[in-house]
Amino acid sequence: MQVLYFAWVRERIGIPREDVDTNAATVADLVAELRAREDRYDLAFSDMKSIRVALDQELSDLDAPLAGVREVAFFPPMTGG
Repeated sequence: MQVLYFAWVRERIGIPREDVDTNAATVADLVAELRAREDRYDLAFSDMKSIRVALDQELSDLDAPLAGVREVAFFPPMTGG
């Protein structure tokens, strides 16, 4: 699946996107797999209260299943103006 990183999440990880081969059942499982990869991922996902997720461009929750999902995007909360 394609994993996209935006704003400071991208800055901490160092790349805007990557293809990830995963057996994760939920978004939370995917985050755990990514955090275990390297320190930069662990740092980026250290405060999940400050990160939002979209599955195939629809806002979702950490407990959302990943079955059939093609794209996961992580980004900080958006502010209006």
